[in-house]
Amino acid sequence: MEININCDLGEKSKHHSNVNDTDLLKIVNSANVACGYHAGDEETMKQIVEISKNNGVSIGAHPSFNDPENFGRKRLYLNSSEIKKLIVDQYEILQKIASIHGESVTHIKPHGALNNMACEDLELATTLAKAINEISKDLIYLVPTGSKMEFAAKKLDMNIACEIFADRNYEDDGNLVSRKKHNALITDPEIAKKHVLTMVKNQKINCFSGKQIPCEIDSVCIHGDNKSSLATAISIKNNLVENGLSLKPLNKLKKFHITN
Repeated sequence: MEININCDLGEKSKHHSNVNDTDLLKIVNSANVACGYHAGDEETMKQIVEISKNNGVSIGAHPSFNDPENFGRKRLYLNSSEIKKLIVDQYEILQKIASIHGESVTHIKPHGALNNMACEDLELATTLAKAINEISKDLIYLVPTGSKMEFAAKKLDMNIACEIFADRNYEDDGNLVSRKKHNALITDPEIAKKHVLTMVKNQKINCFSGKQIPCEIDSVCIHGDNKSSLATAISIKNNLVENGLSLKPLNKLKKFHITN
């Protein structure tokens, strides 16, 4: 069985240190790179692209609202044209840098509030899916499993990778527990590795209440902005490998048959 580990990286800002990025890139298979709108800058993007290339890590754009003050985690309400421009502009910023290093952006994963809103709102989810599909039909769209984003992308017959979150708890409706709640995060690497393995093996979301929701799981996301991120990433990777999972970059998963 194949699985992918992805991580949000290059998010250097006043809110977040990217001190673990180099080490995380030795562990994960795919990098979701901040494109300067919620965090990061051109130099950070160059560094992530270079290290990813050396480590065989696939490169993805991590577009967000243009709101560095709130790290892209504040809900903003834009029209469809503004949303499309956000996605296209940030993809092009990263693709330009990647191409200089002989690489390509192979997937897109929206960040923060933009992602959370699209999980709940089919109209926004459809706008995002159409914007990404128009950039290139070869792009892999990394979406939370069971979300409106997955539904909208499937209607367009896109290349979809469905992800779960290693370090977040889930509500009974399949959405993430709000970061405003005390039980939002899973910070113990031992709990996280068991949480991930059961979900991947069973292809079901583990909700905080104990409820399980059947779903598709292609990828496991580890956030890079938690204190325990590095220890969690190591623990999860080792546990998956020890249990017979084959770890691959998104664009190397058999389901996509993409070679770039």
